[in-house]
Amino acid sequence: MLIEFHSDEFPGQQPTVNVYPQPTEHPTTSLPNQQPRPTSPQILDYSPLTIEKSNVLLLGPSGVGKTLMTKTLARVLDVPFSMSDCTPFTQAGYIGEDAEVCVQRLLAAANYDVARAERGIICLDEIDKIATAKVSQGKDVSGEGVQQALLKIIEGTTVQVQAKQERGSSSMGGGGGGAGGRPHNAVPTGSSSLGGGPSGPAQPNKGDTYNVNTDNILFICTGAFINLHKFIRERISKGSIGFGAEVRFASNPNSTDINDPTIRRGNKADEELFRKHLPFYTHKPSQASPFIPNDGTSTTPVESSIDVDDEQSPYNTLDLTTPADLQKFGLIPELVGRLPIACAVSPLSLSALVRVLTEPRNSLVSQYTQLFSLSGIELRITSPALYEIARSAQGMGTGARGLRTVMERLLGEAMFETPGSTVKYCLITERVAQRVEPTAYFGRGMQGLFHARIADEEEEWERKKRKGKAEKEGTNVAGDGAVHTFEQYRERANLASSG
Repeated sequence: MLIEFHSDEFPGQQPTVNVYPQPTEHPTTSLPNQQPRPTSPQILDYSPLTIEKSNVLLLGPSGVGKTLMTKTLARVLDVPFSMSDCTPFTQAGYIGEDAEVCVQRLLAAANYDVARAERGIICLDEIDKIATAKVSQGKDVSGEGVQQALLKIIEGTTVQVQAKQERGSSSMGGGGGGAGGRPHNAVPTGSSSLGGGPSGPAQPNKGDTYNVNTDNILFICTGAFINLHKFIRERISKGSIGFGAEVRFASNPNSTDINDPTIRRGNKADEELFRKHLPFYTHKPSQASPFIPNDGTSTTPVESSIDVDDEQSPYNTLDLTTPADLQKFGLIPELVGRLPIACAVSPLSLSALVRVLTEPRNSLVSQYTQLFSLSGIELRITSPALYEIARSAQGMGTGARGLRTVMERLLGEAMFETPGSTVKYCLITERVAQRVEPTAYFGRGMQGLFHARIADEEEEWERKKRKGKAEKEGTNVAGDGAVHTFEQYRERANLASSG
């Protein structure tokens, strides 16, 4: 008996399944005496669409509010939030904290509600401290080992968390809402009860085990990344030796911090080089916005967000950060790939520090004013004194944390000397903030003199501001049309020649 086989098959082979079927208008040609192949059904995927998360990496110097932004985001979204410092993390099996502790803290913040914890936010602070270190002997268990342990947790995996029993907590069945208890909708995978039922007393040595899926947990990693801006400048800047060579980026002259990543404005070559290496698109001042139709109704050019307030917001070198720069700093490529969004935070400007002093609900000015009012003393700080305090804190290079240091040094003596004395009013002026004069004290019955001193200080401050604004715009304060600078003289000459 003669058995015929296809030319491309052997005895016992299963029919070939075509994932992409051939089009009907171009049928496949078959060999002589060959039967046409049966059309295989198309493979279709009916699974629902899944939107994956995008983890965030915040880069910026210390004291600019990176952690505060993450806490505020979690509070606005009303989701569980936990913050873990990466400094004590070590590889599994070594003395220290495991990387899975961050998930355990999030579950405890969610009151052991697994469904709510799987929609929370985890902040990994000081992630730059686990950069790969060059060790001569052994393994880098606190650097590269921690990064490798964080890979699956950040990307998405199931972590088994064992709840620690709080001291004095009741049994499993009685825990309803405390930190050591368990809500009604949280079902542990392992029971630690003695009687075998949910109403039995829990053993004090063991806790419940929960399975937490980290697929939808947002990880926000923050770090100062000191000296990272030097790697970026070395990458994008050319050598400055020789005639006609481009000069490297010059640091911000207004900053005294050597780790300040900002660069000064005003140099056309620096601005063009900065824009060339930006990883995102920005509008130039001469270009119209693509979201506003150019119908001729508006002639005002759309300013780029990078060109607003030249004096207060210089260029930030960390905006040019690429994955290659992070790998050169010490992060492994696998971890960098799991942090697709890298956002740079600039140091706080002088006006921003003044707003931190006065605007928040728990601002430092409000705290010290309340502290003095407990002793029946009214504390007032004038506007020029606030700017002088912010200027002193800016020179420390510690961000907003330096404001409390300056305030403590400035008000330390008054806080211990004025309570129990005849002093009823305490005034901090600009010269007091500059440490040229002592703190001004006023007793009972000197309220008029106290407010008059404040009014004179504020009036002088407003006059200086108007004068500075007028000089910047090239006009005279008194409006007499006098020429005071060379720029005004050249402008007057150009107007006279054109007229």
